[in-house]
Amino acid sequence: MTAPVSASQDAYTITLSQVCKSYGDYQVLKDVNENVTRGEVVVICGPSGSGKSTLIRTINRLEEISSGSIMLDGRNIHAQMRAKELNALRSRVGFVFQSFNLFPHLSVVENVSMSPIRVKGVSPAVAHDKALKLLDRVGLADKASSYPAQLSGGQQQRVAIARALAMEPPVMLFDEPTSALDPEMVGEVLAVMKSLAAEGMTMLCVTHEMGFAREVADRIWFIDAGRILETAKPDEFFKNPQHPRAQRFLADLRH
Repeated sequence: MTAPVSASQDAYTITLSQVCKSYGDYQVLKDVNENVTRGEVVVICGPSGSGKSTLIRTINRLEEISSGSIMLDGRNIHAQMRAKELNALRSRVGFVFQSFNLFPHLSVVENVSMSPIRVKGVSPAVAHDKALKLLDRVGLADKASSYPAQLSGGQQQRVAIARALAMEPPVMLFDEPTSALDPEMVGEVLAVMKSLAAEGMTMLCVTHEMGFAREVADRIWFIDAGRILETAKPDEFFKNPQHPRAQRFLADLRH
């Protein structure tokens, strides 16, 4: 079981305290208590329907919580705030969806540069130059003028990562970013995520890619039925899981 959150939160980028989430009578998250330190890579895994995606979506308020608190750099992100404050908060938490969510009528470079222009007031010329650099970073400099429909799924997801990075967020959230991809495209997206981790980006990733979790994660959170049942370093989790449900989950994966 996870330990209660420490009284000292200075070192934490994210602190979840007694987080619960319900849809009517159905409780999706149950008393989640966890911390994420700056520069840490956390992989959230568990069976389908366990609450993984709901949990990660509460961290930028795509989902509201029913009770508890989530602190981002010392601020309660589920406290009442004006729309402008909420947009400012979300600009500090990059989010990469499984379904890309690119604007089909905008070119790749326009997709990446739009948020800095509209949300941060960055000049179009500066935002365009930065977008080109980010596209180069994810290996798509030659696709700047293309439109999403002209790209493969893996390329679209790399554009989505560049778009999230354009806001210079201190935290990146990934919600099963490779689940909608053909197998041969998975590696190119994971390579970008690995490079971000190597550069010290704070990351929370919901993923079924256990090879990525073993290689890149600092910690694994195993969740089932809305509770985090086990947290461990990857070596410990994969070699000697403690909770019976985690043991069964890994046994099923191996089979």
